[in-house]
Amino acid sequence: MVKNQAVESESDRGSRAPARTGLMTASPDADDGENGLNPRDYVSSLARGLEVLRAFNRTRRKMTLSEVAAETGNTRAGARRILLTLVHEGYAVADGKLFDLTPQVLELGYSVLSSKGAWDIARPFIDHLSEDIRESVSAAVLDRFEVVYVSGAQYHRVISVGITVGARFPAHCTATGRVLLAAQPEAMWPGMLANIPLTPMTAHTVTDRRAFRAILEEVRDQGWSLVDQELEIGLISIAVPLRNSAGGLVGAINVGVPSIRCSRDDMVGTILPKLLATAASISSALKR
Repeated sequence: MVKNQAVESESDRGSRAPARTGLMTASPDADDGENGLNPRDYVSSLARGLEVLRAFNRTRRKMTLSEVAAETGNTRAGARRILLTLVHEGYAVADGKLFDLTPQVLELGYSVLSSKGAWDIARPFIDHLSEDIRESVSAAVLDRFEVVYVSGAQYHRVISVGITVGARFPAHCTATGRVLLAAQPEAMWPGMLANIPLTPMTAHTVTDRRAFRAILEEVRDQGWSLVDQELEIGLISIAVPLRNSAGGLVGAINVGVPSIRCSRDDMVGTILPKLLATAASISSALKR
């Protein structure tokens, strides 16, 4: 077993800019105050470790030490210590020169997701919809510019769509992602549209920012989103938002179908009404 080697040198600590800190934007040299953070309270090594975890989520592939260092802005020495620490704690594995995360990483977020009562309430409705339409149904939440799947029912057919809890996909080319992005407050749209990476996943992926904004506006106005082979060739999906009793956004519910089995018209004419009815039933149940 590799021993914990997370202690960093002063040169490593000064070798890169502070990593992204999530919802709270803070710099380690900010003045202590209402919106600031005292540098003594900022653990830079933890921030760099979190950035390494996010790097694997962004690339969704195994990486070498050099690739991790380049992706995160760490020095090779700093990246090596972080990776070996993750291996030691069971969150990563080393396969020769390649590093990869283990399923244990899901523990970091799944306990939070699974504790949300909304998804416990929603699960029977999701199961019922899946049985009714004989297709896979999933639920997701937004994490910056990605969607994270938090619940679902997989209907087993010869050709089926299966998404596991904890799976992440780019928000811009998924039906759940577009529903959730379109539901964001208007004030967030300029920054969101300027910074979201419109990576082409297939030849059908919309990558023009003006066209993408128009799509989000349409999704916002109609209350649902349909994506046809923009994430993966042969996959068509449709999603609607799920709101709580106060109208707050909880997440999105999605039906994914192989395109050889269902057309866009079928999705809108047959699947969408049942998907909307399911979302309404869940919202009603959340009021109790």
